[in-house]
Amino acid sequence: MTLTHFDEAGRAAMVDVAGKAETERLAIARGRVVMAPATLALIAEGRAGKGDVLGVARIAGIMAAKRTSDLIPLCHPLMLTKVAVELTIAGPDAVEIEASVRVTGRTGVEMEALTAVTVAALTIYDMVKAVDRGMRIEGVRLVLKEGGKSGRFEETP
Repeated sequence: MTLTHFDEAGRAAMVDVAGKAETERLAIARGRVVMAPATLALIAEGRAGKGDVLGVARIAGIMAAKRTSDLIPLCHPLMLTKVAVELTIAGPDAVEIEASVRVTGRTGVEMEALTAVTVAALTIYDMVKAVDRGMRIEGVRLVLKEGGKSGRFEETP
């Protein structure tokens, strides 16, 4: 297997995508924030002092996807056509996060989806850390990728 972000001398390099065809591309990533049940109750009931935790995290995730190339050194700046971030209360102690990102372009949007999930999770942590510093961000991963030369990838259960 050849790593694509290195040149012949082994130095980090941005991938040249000029010769690639523009195709519809989709990536979906997921993760979760695990916390004390009392912390989740604050979020679910809208009693967190900083406001609508899930609403702010959703916006943060969308904004992060759009700025991925500013955060990850070798990512191409992309004109994303769709970013959706969904946050769901899961059980007594977790928020599940899913980000879906689309583009018509020459490179995929896996990093954008992963960045959206991660920043949404960090935003949740930031907004309620005063009551629960023991929260954990877990399971951030790519679950689906479509389009491009490498084709479809789907997480196996």
